[in-house]
Amino acid sequence: MKAKKLLMPLQLQFFASSTTMTDKDDVKLGSGDLYIMEFTGKVPEDTAIEVDANKIGHIKGGASLEYTNEWKVVSDDMGVVIKNFLTKENVNFKSGILAWNGKVLKALCATARVTEPTSLNAYRIVKIGGKKHADGKSYIIHFVHTTDKGKHIKLTIVGTSRNGFTIAFDPENETVIDAEFTAISQDDEGTLVTYKEEK
Repeated sequence: MKAKKLLMPLQLQFFASSTTMTDKDDVKLGSGDLYIMEFTGKVPEDTAIEVDANKIGHIKGGASLEYTNEWKVVSDDMGVVIKNFLTKENVNFKSGILAWNGKVLKALCATARVTEPTSLNAYRIVKIGGKKHADGKSYIIHFVHTTDKGKHIKLTIVGTSRNGFTIAFDPENETVIDAEFTAISQDDEGTLVTYKEEK
């Protein structure tokens, strides 16, 4: 029997001034606040994440969460489906970071090393590169959208940035880093994303 793969995408995109649900299962809301902190084995309560030290300034262009999965479909020679097997799940979170500094780069690059300013050195220094410096760290990515009624929608993943980044200094446009994180399991149940709606 031949196995076939099916790819089923689900995208949650967060942009301003739209609540349209499309045929592609896109749920469009608004922009929001983005928090990033190092993952140490357990996702803490929201109040521990949503502090100024973890808040990534401002984001540009909203944010999106994409869920995809792959199935193997086992069928007989007559094309009758015998059984479906879920073989793979992926969650990616993307956001444009408008207000950022050298510390943000550490979450976006496993080999980044940050040295803070001292009385002898006025610069924050970020060194990037060198496979031996890969720290293997994962980060909690926590996104909070506030509705026009003051309620909150929250997305939380644990992940790593695997797609690199581009920093473009354009004299006519602001510099935005397009960050992308790939989720890993955040608990013993294999949870890839936690989505909360305040009622």
